[in-house]
Amino acid sequence: MWGVTATPGLPDAASRWRCGGCGNLTRFDVRRTRTTTEFWHFDLAGSHQVEETDVLDETVESVTCRWCGRSDAIELVARSDVG
Repeated sequence: MWGVTATPGLPDAASRWRCGGCGNLTRFDVRRTRTTTEFWHFDLAGSHQVEETDVLDETVESVTCRWCGRSDAIELVARSDVG
């Protein structure tokens, strides 16, 4: 039986996600919640552009493999090209 693992954190420059079920390294569905503060700039016509975004808090709710559909086998591993 498969063991349930905690939701992995976000990858950084030295790490990446890998699905322990099928080996996928490239395709994941990520559900996350973010709290941000944004600076919106409106032109005179009323259209806007977000010019600054500050992330105050971010939580990864789930990561699911796009290939096999598993969310209990996603792991954070070292990138092979870092070194």
